[in-house]
This record gives sequence, C-alpha cells and structure tokens, in this order.
Amino acid sequence: MRRRGNDTLLVLLLAMLTTLARGEAPPSAVQTGTPRRVIAADSSTKTLAAVGPDGRVEWRLPCGPIHDLHLLPDGHLLYQDGWTRIVELDERRRPVWEYDAKTNGNATRPVEVHAFERLPDGTTMVVESGPARIIEVDRAGVIRRTISLQVDAPSTHSDTRNARKTDTGTYLVAHEQDGVVREYDAAGSIVWEYDVPLFDRPKSKGHGPESFGDQVYSAVRLANGNTLIGTGNGHGVLEVTPGKEIVWRIGQHDLPGITLAWVTQVRRLPNGNTLLVNCHAGPDQPQIIEVTPTKDVAWTFRDFTTFGNSLPVAIVATP
Repeated sequence: MRRRGNDTLLVLLLAMLTTLARGEAPPSAVQTGTPRRVIAADSSTKTLAAVGPDGRVEWRLPCGPIHDLHLLPDGHLLYQDGWTRIVELDERRRPVWEYDAKTNGNATRPVEVHAFERLPDGTTMVVESGPARIIEVDRAGVIRRTISLQVDAPSTHSDTRNARKTDTGTYLVAHEQDGVVREYDAAGSIVWEYDVPLFDRPKSKGHGPESFGDQVYSAVRLANGNTLIGTGNGHGVLEVTPGKEIVWRIGQHDLPGITLAWVTQVRRLPNGNTLLVNCHAGPDQPQIIEVTPTKDVAWTFRDFTTFGNSLPVAIVATP
C-alpha cells in the first residue's frame, strides 16, 4: 500500500512538472489511489467537465442545475442543463437530441426533472417532479408510457431525486421529500418501499455536514437483489435486503479522515467496491470516494478549482 501511494504521488508530480515546463496551468484535481478519468458537474460553478487521470481538465461546458448524468454505450453523454431540459451530446460534445419537460405537456404547471435514463429500447425515461410521474419518450419526444407516482408531501423541487429502471422492468424511485424509496411496477403500483431511518437522531436543517435528515437521493438494485441507497442528508450509504434488513452501512464518520455530507449517487463496482458522491462536504473533503466492503478507502477525488461544493453527479472510469 505504501509503494502504491508513492507511485501515485510520483505520477502526479511528473505530470505537474511536465505541465509547468509547457507553461500550462497545473492539474486541478487531487486523487488518491490509482488516478482515473472523471466526468462530473457542479451547480455552484455551473460546470460540466471531464478531468483526466493526470488531474487536468480535458474539456468543459457551461451547465445549469443538474441532478443526473449518464455516459451512454456509444460514448454519448446524457445530461441536463437546468431543471427541465435534458440534452444528449455526441463524442464531439455536439447536441444530437434534447427533451424539455416544460414544453412537453407541462407548460401550465410547475415541473422539475431530477432523474432520467436511456433505456435499452432507445427511449428515455424521465421522472417529473410536480406532475409526479415517470414517462418514457422516444427520439421524437412522443410519450410512449406514463406511470403515476405516489407522493405523500408534494413538492415540485423535492418529489423525487434519482430513479432507475430495474432489469425486471420495475422503477426504483428516491422520493426525497417523503424520505422513502418506492419501487413501482409498470402499472404504477408500489411493489416495495423502504422508509429511510433516522437512527434516533433528530433532523437538522442545512446542506452541509451539520445537517441531518432522511432526504434520500438515490437507489440502485444490485445483482444480489438488495438495494443500494444514497441517503442524501442522512450522510451515508445503506445496502438493504428485500426484507428491509440493513446488511451494510457507511455512516458519516466511518471513513478515516473523511466527513460525509449530502451523499448523492451511489454505485456498486464490478470489483465489489462502492462508489459514492459526497456533495456539500466542503473544500477539505473528497467529492467522490470508492470504498471497499470492509470500509477501507480505495480511491478519492477532489477538485475545488474546476468544481465546487455542489457536485452531485459523476461518471468515473474504472481502472
């Protein structure tokens, strides 16, 4: 482990010396572990950018508020530019498709989008907060399917955060305002739900490490049938069985030297590790973290030059 850390520092040092010799700006990102390419977006800096393993920005684009991001199999990027507009960029970062929820049947009612996903049949799943519905739209913007969502505390901004369609055709939706993950079938019936626990801790307002609540951000169905949950201002990650038993958990201070704040997107990697995005934690904390099953930190990413304290979405190339 010591040699690997030294090798990483040597790579970064050589990259910095080469950059300085060329008269270029030094690398903006700091990574621990094996350096990787990262595509991320930040609402505070209004930036969507790719950062290479050498820590330097490869490209950047202006970006509005964003809560979801996807790299498609063909190399295209699916992102959002503001709360209603979803854009697909080709490999040269030219727009080739877009969908605006505000102009497609929602002109007279408030709507925000915090989740979307390109499906295997080529349609795009869009989750609309306000109307409280999931739709699947084709390339022409025609709505091919509509699923109504059940919301206890309606909020255009907080009905939902991320949502994903499972391999079995159901929909896992993180209902932020309700503090509940709900799984819907194609008819819109709830087939499973999980109320995110507070663990006997009182709620506290805010966005940083000092806040606390159950404003869940993401839920992903794992191959073993369990559900991986990013608990938002619950400052952690939960792995929950179909029977709602917590079998694995990361708490706010479980990782040495790291404080978790608003945990947004989560992902289980092929190597068994868990990737999580740590938003609103402050400039001294990593924004993206990879953790082993035994809660050892395998890799971190921090870049408060390119991005800021509102980085909720990231795509990380696995080494």
